[in-house]
Amino acid sequence: MKFLTIRLLASFLIAPLTLWFVPASAALAQEAALAQEEDRPTPLQIVALDECDPTTFNAMLGPDFCKNVALAFAFPFATKFADLFAKAAARAPDPGWDFEPDSVTINKGTPLVVVNQGGEPHTFTEVAQFGGGFIAGLNGGESTVPECAGGFKRVAVAQTRILQGSQLQVTGLSKGEHHFECCIHPWMRVTVDVK
Repeated sequence: MKFLTIRLLASFLIAPLTLWFVPASAALAQEAALAQEEDRPTPLQIVALDECDPTTFNAMLGPDFCKNVALAFAFPFATKFADLFAKAAARAPDPGWDFEPDSVTINKGTPLVVVNQGGEPHTFTEVAQFGGGFIAGLNGGESTVPECAGGFKRVAVAQTRILQGSQLQVTGLSKGEHHFECCIHPWMRVTVDVK
């Protein structure tokens, strides 16, 4: 009987103490997770834009290549396929094809999130120096930079492709100045200064 009483008494004392420590350790774990979350830098967003005309782009490149639904029927704002090449050849590329913002300053460790809000694919490729992309007719007289040479046949370029409505995350940039361009539309350029 004495053994049963001690066991019963122990159960009544140990159980509440155990329950008291469990929430405390869970709270400490949650607090540590929140502190770690606070240390994580907020990503910086860069937006890829274009004004492709679905009728002319899709006629040249295939159905659903240009999915520009926002500007599809706003004639003055959508650029026809031939006009895009004509403007690039005249060394006056269409300003509707752009990365925004054009230059940013971030702290080391801050990730970039590049979102394609345009109607066609783009790349966000790091280059040593700005120059031409892999489509000669859009280079405006500039030579293709080595990082873009070969186009999507090269894995390094293909990995930087951003399809319509998707995003690409860039992490691990070292301190200093970094240059990114679209290897398709090489006037789309961003300079990232990492402090």
